[in-house]
Parts: sequence; structure tokens; C-alpha cells
Amino acid sequence: MTPNDSPNPTNAASPATRADSQPQQAQCCELGFYTLAGHSGTPRDLITECHAAESLGLGTAFISERFNTKDATALSGAAGAVSTTLGIATAATNHNTRHPLVTATFAMTMHRLTEGRFALGLGRGFDALFDIMGLPHITMAQMADAIDLYRRLWRGEMVFGHDGPAGNFPMLCLDPSFDEKIPVMLTAIGERTLEFAGSLADGVILHTFFADDALERSVAAVRRGAEQAGRDPGSIRIWSVLATVGDHLDEELRLKKLVGRLATYLQGYGDLLVSVNNWDPQVLVKFRADDVVGSIGGAIDAIATLEQLEHIATLFPEEWLQAAATGTAEQCAARVLAQFDLGADGVILHGATPTELAPVVSAYRGLRPPNRFDTQLANPGWAHA
Repeated sequence: MTPNDSPNPTNAASPATRADSQPQQAQCCELGFYTLAGHSGTPRDLITECHAAESLGLGTAFISERFNTKDATALSGAAGAVSTTLGIATAATNHNTRHPLVTATFAMTMHRLTEGRFALGLGRGFDALFDIMGLPHITMAQMADAIDLYRRLWRGEMVFGHDGPAGNFPMLCLDPSFDEKIPVMLTAIGERTLEFAGSLADGVILHTFFADDALERSVAAVRRGAEQAGRDPGSIRIWSVLATVGDHLDEELRLKKLVGRLATYLQGYGDLLVSVNNWDPQVLVKFRADDVVGSIGGAIDAIATLEQLEHIATLFPEEWLQAAATGTAEQCAARVLAQFDLGADGVILHGATPTELAPVVSAYRGLRPPNRFDTQLANPGWAHA
């Protein structure tokens, strides 16, 4: 690792946040979950979920952002306040929705609040949404520039007369006494973005519904990007995102979390997801032309009826729905473990609350290889202790 790629010893996670910490069950730092998964109008549920996750021994709470009741900064602060061992990461927020000084301050506050358990996760977002908001589309050059500014500010630098892709700023400064290292993570799907992420990020978060070969190719792209940038490819922590929908859930909930969630992604960026997986594009064409799909005026996983979900399930080939952890708790656990053999460093058990994940995590503990993950930190952005 280079100095900029690894945590400074004085700023590393405190002993209570390392892999050898002992919550009610030993912490599996290689496992994460999304708090308030999907559409939630009750953000206070995050508190219960964080408590349950720590009791279960999950490693990280990942926090997504929606412009309704899911502000990433507020939710991150709440998660940090009610937890003692959980890693916490935004996954993701956008650099263009806040001034760089505001984002840098947010990350520094979370870093100190959690004693080193926080990672700042950024993503490219959706061009159509930015058009509505009147914001410029995000480019890789902008992201690289913004990340460089954050890191300079966390090191206590005073930045004068900055004129770059992220914007023009007469002066930026947090505190000249700062000398902190806070990991930056990027969410990525396409090959170019994955290589870009490997070139400068500390951690990378992939996407739900990646087939096995897509996961392997994505990991290779990140490592390749790191190597081309002269970085240690092993210094980037890569998280797969695995929809985890066990048979212990009732049928309607399983359909919503599996069929509904996949359908919603296809609504938003189906071409990209199909391309990454090398799936048949004609299936996507038929999906988009389907009368039932067209009649749903919003996100399918949020508003589709049971009958609609059952119909949509018939539109997908078996292999598309197999890009998830399904079946018994033991089968789900085996699927989770297989993600590591495909190259992932961590697995986000997606689309379920910690309580819903309890049987799978219990089964996973029975399969978990001794000592394999001992060097992993609770902070999801650092590759190793």
C-alpha cells in the first residue's frame, strides 16, 4: 500500500471496531447490509436495524440516499450515534449535490464520531435526475477532482484558487491541524467506471444481480485499474452486492425483494445491467413492451401488486433470478461464501433487514472458514488491518 491508500496507525479503527471485537456474536467484518433497504418512510427504523445488526455480528451498515426521507448525512449520524462496532458507509451519495467543504466536513465529523468506522461512498447518480434538479451530469474527471479536494482538506491543507472539473473555489480549508485518512469508496457497474474506481478509490461497491462471471470480470477490472495507476491491486476492498431472499420469508415478500427489485433496476438502467451480465437483450425489449410493466406508474418494487409481480416473474429467464442468494438459509449462506471465491472481499446482503437475515447469518457462521477474515476491519473502506 502507498501512504495515501492505507489508514494511518493513529487514525485506524479503535480496538472496539476491529475484527476481534466481541459484540453479542463475533463480528463478521466481511458482511454488510443496507439499512432502510429500498423505499422507507420511517427512517427511525434505522436505529432498530443497527442494534439488531450489531447483535447479529454484521460488519457494516451501508446507507443509500433518496431525496425523500433518506438523507445520507442524517442517517449516517444516527447510525454512528447508536452503534459501537458497525462500519458505516454512504453507498452512495453524489459529490455534486453538496459543496466540497460541506461533504468534507460531513466525512470528518463522521470519522471522529465513529472513531474511524466511517467510509465516504460516492456514485455517479442518474443523469435524468440531475437534469430535473438543474445540476450538471457527473463525470469521472469531476469525481477525481472532488476526491482529491476531500483528501487535501482532511490532511489540513488550505486550497487557494482551485479551478478544476469539480468547480471553482477561491479558498477551501477545514482545519490546518487535521491529518486524517478517511477511506473513499465508489459504486460502479461498467468496465470503464470499475477501472477508474480501482485507480483512485480505497473501496469499490458493485451492484446487485451480478452473475458469477460478471462478478469475476468486475473484480478483475478494479484490480486492473489499480495496477495501471501504479497502485497495489490488493489495497482496494471490493464489495459484491448480493440480493439475499431466503425461503424463510413469505412468498409476496420474496417476490418483491427478488422479482420486484430486479424489475426496478431494469426500469432505470436495464441496458447497462444486461450488458454487464451478457444477458439476452431481447428479454429486456419484451420486458419494456409488456403491458403490465407499462401500467405500473413508478418503481415496481414499491408499488406493484402481488398479481403484477407474479406476472413479471414469468418474463425473466431462470438465470436472471439466479444472480441472487435464494432457497434455504443454508443455500443462501453457501451462495454468500461463494462470492469470496469469485474475488469479492466483502458481501452486502442486500434487500433484507438484519432480522430477516438472521437465519442466513447463522447458517453462514457454520460455513465460515476459520481465520480467513481475521485481518479485515469494520471500516468497509480499508482492505486490511
